[in-house]
Amino acid sequence: MDVLCTAGGQASEAAQQATSTIPIVFANVAFPVRSGLVASLARPGGNVTGVAFTGPEYGKRLELLKEAYPKLDRVALIYNPDNPGSVLALQETQRWTTALRVRLEPHEFRSPDDFERLSRKIAGNRPDALMTTADSLLISYRTRIVDFAVKHRLPSMYPTREFVLSGGLMFYGGSIPEMFQQVAAYVDKILKGAKPAHLPVEQPTKFEFVINLRTAKALGLTIPQTLLQRAGEVIQ
Repeated sequence: MDVLCTAGGQASEAAQQATSTIPIVFANVAFPVRSGLVASLARPGGNVTGVAFTGPEYGKRLELLKEAYPKLDRVALIYNPDNPGSVLALQETQRWTTALRVRLEPHEFRSPDDFERLSRKIAGNRPDALMTTADSLLISYRTRIVDFAVKHRLPSMYPTREFVLSGGLMFYGGSIPEMFQQVAAYVDKILKGAKPAHLPVEQPTKFEFVINLRTAKALGLTIPQTLLQRAGEVIQ
């Protein structure tokens, strides 16, 4: 192979373990310095570079959720403790709770066997809202997670648009197509002789905010007009 392209932290780490010589360009990775994928954002070193999230979008998700539901106090957050990126996302989200005056209640979801136990626990705790981290296992369970949130009338914020297309309330995050366009530009540079070690890790240049109004109606939630005006897409 001349270049490897990867999506997400787990795939990128697996590629890095497989080769230290073939250039690797990643997309949609959270905190690549903390996870050890690169030495620094400015000078990655080694054979890996790409496009990464570095933090502010996690606070923005909480902020938008509170704007949609101003009474927000307690937020249940589902994460996969076996995915380092999911753990880092939890930690980063927790960092924003004090300023926004909300409490985060983490819930582990590491295998399909956890779903029923987890849903019973969250329903019993009766939080004000629900969030998840971006994790392949959680995304595969998005329909059941979304249905659970609607059934228990929980306003929700998700890390990928697939959740909202499945009936989730809101999504905020970097544009995946835009990130892969950035990746393609880096692949082009590498094929023309550039070294990954000298290509700074980029951040997403375009962010998407999607609101599902049909779900808002099902929840009995009135989304403020100011929030609707800021959404790039509103599902009627």
